[in-house]
Amino acid sequence: MGQTRKKHSKEFKAKVALEAVKGVHSLSELAARHKVHPAQIAQWKRHLLENAPVAFERGQAGGVPDAEALTAPLYQEIGRLKMEVDYLQKKL
Repeated sequence: MGQTRKKHSKEFKAKVALEAVKGVHSLSELAARHKVHPAQIAQWKRHLLENAPVAFERGQAGGVPDAEALTAPLYQEIGRLKMEVDYLQKKL
């Protein structure tokens, strides 16, 4: 049987990618130390370098959307579902 996939946390990915960016150790050394394939570390490193400018954008706290933008669609869905429930209760 094959091995199950490992699910790495975002903190682990960031730590390994930062080590790769620093360049103190080679990708193969980091791969052996963290038991991850070197290609995966290279991908995490590339992702970190491409998305680093987002952390310094003004007007947003690290690119995190505000609470209102997240909750507005949810409230719309709640309203729609309440209307459906009311309609179905009247039909029964």
